[in-house]
Amino acid sequence: MYTLKRPLSHSFRFNISNFTSLRSSTKTYQANETISSQNPIFSAKFPDPTMPFFSANSPSLLRINTHFPNSLIHPRLTSRTQTFPQIRNFCSKQSNPNAELSASNDIPVASAIIPPIQSSQPIDAASSMRKPISLWPGMYHSPVTHALWVARSSMFEKSAGDKQYSQSELVAKTPSRSKTCIDYKFSSDYILREHYRNPWDEFRMGKLLEDLDALAGTISYKHCRNDDGATRPILLVTASVDRMVLKKPIYVDFDLKISGAVTWVGRSSMEIQLEVTQSTQDSPNPSDSIALVANFTFVARDSQTGKSAPINQILPETEREILLWKEAEERNKIRKQKRAEQKKDVNKSDEDRLYSLLAEGRVFCDMPALADRDSILIRDTCHENSLICQPQQRNIHGRIFGGFLMRKAFELAFSNAYAFAGAAPCFLEVDHIDFLKPVDVGNFLRLKSCVLYTELENPAKPLINVEVVAHVTRPELRSSEVSNKFYFTFTVRPEAMKEGLRIRNVVPATEEEARRVLERMDAESSQ
Repeated sequence: MYTLKRPLSHSFRFNISNFTSLRSSTKTYQANETISSQNPIFSAKFPDPTMPFFSANSPSLLRINTHFPNSLIHPRLTSRTQTFPQIRNFCSKQSNPNAELSASNDIPVASAIIPPIQSSQPIDAASSMRKPISLWPGMYHSPVTHALWVARSSMFEKSAGDKQYSQSELVAKTPSRSKTCIDYKFSSDYILREHYRNPWDEFRMGKLLEDLDALAGTISYKHCRNDDGATRPILLVTASVDRMVLKKPIYVDFDLKISGAVTWVGRSSMEIQLEVTQSTQDSPNPSDSIALVANFTFVARDSQTGKSAPINQILPETEREILLWKEAEERNKIRKQKRAEQKKDVNKSDEDRLYSLLAEGRVFCDMPALADRDSILIRDTCHENSLICQPQQRNIHGRIFGGFLMRKAFELAFSNAYAFAGAAPCFLEVDHIDFLKPVDVGNFLRLKSCVLYTELENPAKPLINVEVVAHVTRPELRSSEVSNKFYFTFTVRPEAMKEGLRIRNVVPATEEEARRVLERMDAESSQ
């Protein structure tokens, strides 16, 4: 048996001075820089392909000859040349994410890297479509959520030591001091578009819901923070989200903007209004560019005691700010009124409606052969998704943040409506959301969805109402609690209806299901 008499690394002789150095965006090395090492093969560290180490203007060409030790490049081995792709620099206009947010700070969102697929050729000469992007590990999280969390964490860096005290003096702030904007440069950023593109070349609404919650949280921290380093930060959690109606379709090929500010403040709660705008060729006017308006309610808790904490008051100045404050005040009164009405008992008229809904369901249960073929039971439309809440999904307080739950609920509701209709659904609205219980890292989360009922009055635009209930299950404690309830409304495209697609009627089979249907119908009629 042949025995090596010297280390394997000595069999390879490289003229290191001929290497073209790799350039970093933070530190530039001169070309032909000598890498001093006795063993260059095993000590040279190449940058991770997912990190922004390369400059766009300096592609690196590295050719290694392992068959001819005395020659770096052999003519017969030029086919073995490996070319590293060009990697895009960070946008020069992007602000430092660790810098303190100003009152009217715009947060540009841009991808940091370009994968090898970016330089690939189109599928054919007549098509502008590129080959599908492979799933890069750790790449497909929301870049907006990451940028906002990094910016928000900078608010906690000012500290006066271990002893921190609760905020003793409150100040009044104008809405403009908390206003924050996010710009999505979809028209120029290919990778950013891929983050938000679904299989039907449409916008991923679940990602948008996640970003809206992250932005609302950042705005709430800007309003409540105190420049005094001795004041300990308060906990701000999402309490509820008002009904969100999609006013116009959102496209993934046009630039998008989300802006928001605090519009109303109570003692320990506040409301943040967010606007999603997108200007297209069909809607050049600013008034026609509003695609969605969302109102988030946050509550403040002391980070040590867990009790409600007072927050800075709001001082509206302009006519629009005063109008938004009055509208938010009215919504707050309506929310309190609805909570009081939920405690009332069911009256006689509701009982009659209840049994009317159950009439057709009893036929399915007792005489299924005679049941209406255009109807289906609620229990036959159910879907479920289970997951363990991972540390990567937590917020800065160590709990699962509301945006992640909304995205997961939307994706399950979309899948449910897709399987029910037999065609890709179109999102229309999401009803009021209450966050009843917190979700911690390590919790066993079960999301259960069903088509609660359908509205078929308009044959060209049927409505599919999907309910998603999130259960927090703790097997060690043998407990299961409802943390959230989500209600989404979808429809299908008119083209699908013209091709003969039929949406079935959904009926309850139990009294409990019938009561849930009545509650949702009443909630829809009251809006």
